[in-house]
Amino acid sequence: MTSPADVRDVVPAFDDVRYMNTGASGPSPRSIVETAQRTLEAHEWDAAGDPGPYPYAFDLYETTRADVASFVGADKTEIALTQSTTDGINRIASAIDWEPGDVVVRTDLEHPAGVLPWQRLKRYGGEVRVVPTTEGRIDRDAYREAIEDAKLVCLSALTWNFGTHLPVAELVADAHDAGARVLVDAVQVPGQTALEVSEWNADAVAMASHKWMMGLWGAGFLYVNGDVAGDLHPGQIGYRGVEEAGPDDYELETGAPRFEVGTTSPAPYAALSASIDLLEEVGMGTIESHIDGLANRFVDSVPPGRLISPRDPESGLVTVRVDDPETTVERLNAEYDVVVRSLPGPEGAVRASLHVYNTPEDVDRLVAGLDEVGW
Repeated sequence: MTSPADVRDVVPAFDDVRYMNTGASGPSPRSIVETAQRTLEAHEWDAAGDPGPYPYAFDLYETTRADVASFVGADKTEIALTQSTTDGINRIASAIDWEPGDVVVRTDLEHPAGVLPWQRLKRYGGEVRVVPTTEGRIDRDAYREAIEDAKLVCLSALTWNFGTHLPVAELVADAHDAGARVLVDAVQVPGQTALEVSEWNADAVAMASHKWMMGLWGAGFLYVNGDVAGDLHPGQIGYRGVEEAGPDDYELETGAPRFEVGTTSPAPYAALSASIDLLEEVGMGTIESHIDGLANRFVDSVPPGRLISPRDPESGLVTVRVDDPETTVERLNAEYDVVVRSLPGPEGAVRASLHVYNTPEDVDRLVAGLDEVGW
């Protein structure tokens, strides 16, 4: 059984810093990076003659697709391999037939990945409605009013600024009752907590492996509900997304793979499969418990009036308020070897991301630094 301490021991980044910024990007264990390196060599050299670079990559894509599907509780035909969460969101956005007057609904605490695609729609006569939240909680009455004639809802499962879970299944049900489809940004979920994506009943869910899954940049994945994929025609089409292509027409893949486009390196996807193996070796229950203990330890040390996230932590994302976020982050790094980040909002926000490879000593070091630098 692999323990949290075992994971920390094989992440070289911790030789130099106490890293608590996994919500942005998680440093990979050595074995995952080595898997990617071996895959690059095999793809570029060993596969040149047999089976060939394309068959080698395609076989690896299928293996990773099956691994991801099992990990998030989906069928493998419901998984498309993308490059990032932003990439997945945009692939759905470009697959919808938009018309002037169409409405997109989002919350006021979305990451730019869930904001920018819809700002672009306004150039073509679309409307974006923003549902207000308070301390990471959505206003359900305002939400129901906003979605009455919406075409699409885009929302986060786990908020990147407060570390709160939105009631995704309930919000999806409300949206479907109103005739709207739902696209979920769930990048902060896999690797941090167990996920059965089908339980949300969302139309699509965009995720990536470079945060809590400890994978590499370049390996995102997109869940598309099997009942929905056939109604979506991707705006970007390539040979990986079609069953066959003739001189005058083409036939798309029947499921989520229709959203895949063309040539991408197989290395990040091999690393994605390796990261799933590692997470399962540790056990998601162990990971969740470890994160909860660290988050509570940090919250218990935060002075009154400085906590932005819930007093009862819901995730490893814990945000506090300081007087000068940028200076605080810089000094924590320079003077305490602590890596956290500031946020564009709420005002004064500094966020710590506490994961399986962090320790109580990391939390204590962060608190000591904040006490010295000044909250």
